[in-house]
Amino acid sequence: MPVDTLTDARWCGVAARAERVAYVTMTLERSEEIGTLKRMNYLWLAIAIVSEVVATSALKASNGFSRLAPSLVVVLGYGTAFYFLSLALRSIPVGVAYAIWSGAGIALVTAVAWILFDQRLDPPALVGLSLIIAGVLILNVFSKSAAH
Repeated sequence: MPVDTLTDARWCGVAARAERVAYVTMTLERSEEIGTLKRMNYLWLAIAIVSEVVATSALKASNGFSRLAPSLVVVLGYGTAFYFLSLALRSIPVGVAYAIWSGAGIALVTAVAWILFDQRLDPPALVGLSLIIAGVLILNVFSKSAAH
């Protein structure tokens, strides 16, 4: 084999390996980007849930929209909640997002109502709330529908 052909063959082998390394690196970087985006979508969902809890709590304090400040908090809170929910729905299936949203929202609103408005729950209400939380946990931990 002439020297030029041998050099060309070696160079092609090196170039092919470099190309494979570049492809694998690019694939890993893209995978990390996708993972970051999915985590961000769960952050958006968490922001949406907290905004909804704040808005719902302010709804109680607005006294039927007769008090201005809590009424403004309601409007801003629900607007923020739905905006961030729309961002979260980019990669989280709507059923999964809504299950998390409603389950976490119910639990948090109940806790806020207990603390701020002294609304106590009886044992059956606590059992029901526990079942809702268990359902959200089962969905997130065991379901293949959850986009983690």
